[in-house]
Amino acid sequence: MIYYLLDWFDAKKFGFYAYEDVLFRSVLAALTSWAICMMAGPRIIRWLMRKKIGDRPEFFHTALNELMKERANTPTMGGVLILSAVIGSTLLWANILNPFVFKALFVVVWYGAIGLVDDWLKLTAKSHQRSRDGLRAWEKLAFQFGGAVLVAFFLYRSDFANLPDATRFWLPFYKYGIPLAGSVFAVITILYISATSNAVNLTDGMDGLASGCIGIVSSVLILLCYVASENMSYTQSNLYPEGVSWASYLLLPHIPGAGELCIFFAAITGSMLGFLWFNWHPAQVFMGDTGSLPLGAAMGYGAIVTRHEILLLVIGGVFMMELFSVILQVGYFKYTGGKRIFRCAPIHHHFHLAGWGETQVVVRFWLLEIAFAALALATLKLR
Repeated sequence: MIYYLLDWFDAKKFGFYAYEDVLFRSVLAALTSWAICMMAGPRIIRWLMRKKIGDRPEFFHTALNELMKERANTPTMGGVLILSAVIGSTLLWANILNPFVFKALFVVVWYGAIGLVDDWLKLTAKSHQRSRDGLRAWEKLAFQFGGAVLVAFFLYRSDFANLPDATRFWLPFYKYGIPLAGSVFAVITILYISATSNAVNLTDGMDGLASGCIGIVSSVLILLCYVASENMSYTQSNLYPEGVSWASYLLLPHIPGAGELCIFFAAITGSMLGFLWFNWHPAQVFMGDTGSLPLGAAMGYGAIVTRHEILLLVIGGVFMMELFSVILQVGYFKYTGGKRIFRCAPIHHHFHLAGWGETQVVVRFWLLEIAFAALALATLKLR
């Protein structure tokens, strides 16, 4: 709401114009969400401990159970802290009447609710010895698809209706978009948001692994949202007159209004920095499905809005590794009647069982994620 207060000051001729710059507000949003996590974190962790909302990991691999036994009874559902910081910071610094920001908040609330119910059912099942352990797979997918359908419908029919670049499919290294039918756009949106949501969920298996990688991906999405929407700030050359967008200069899809999402993704980046303070090894709290599902969905949503679906596969390379390692492991296990490709999936457990320490796995995966992000940014100029 501070955005509207500053807008009122500007209307009264007080001469404060800095708030109009989305990057200025993005920095403040990141600092705000970080501060919320730092201040509210200890209280929320104590509350979760009093309620005995702890993690009790159980794996099919005996050696992995031994390695991960330290996680027992560590509070989970830390996603409540993350979502509070992200939503609160976005409401303070973003123009919430911007349709892209409004849908971003819808995505994290919708998927956060799915994760919250799933986490709660898992915890109550273990404490009351019930057979049901969280939402069933088809129930979770049904709700995930349902939220993605709503996002796809309103994006295509409303926000993208008069934006030619927005209804095209863009490939790295190719400067022309491929026109998409509404049904194809809907399928891509549903698959991407649901897949990224589950990919982050699979990655959240070690202290700081998912939160660090999310911070890196969301930082790249800040840049992509800015490039997709904002105009160039210089007019030195006759080739680039005033008003030309960065997207036009780089031959990327131009999505006016997407720049306001910089505040949203900056809030996610800031919340990850604050959450890592408590999630680093040995973790005091885990994000659980309450945090991983909405954050993953937000990554997919950012790629859909900026029209960088394929590029997201590179930006979120670690998440894709985790997702496809599970798909390959399950498929190969069923095909061969019990054989495995990896010691354990997701793949971070494979390296853990191979002798890497947990901190080694996490830091090396962070470095891989930074490399994937740098590679993705390099493709922006190669058109």
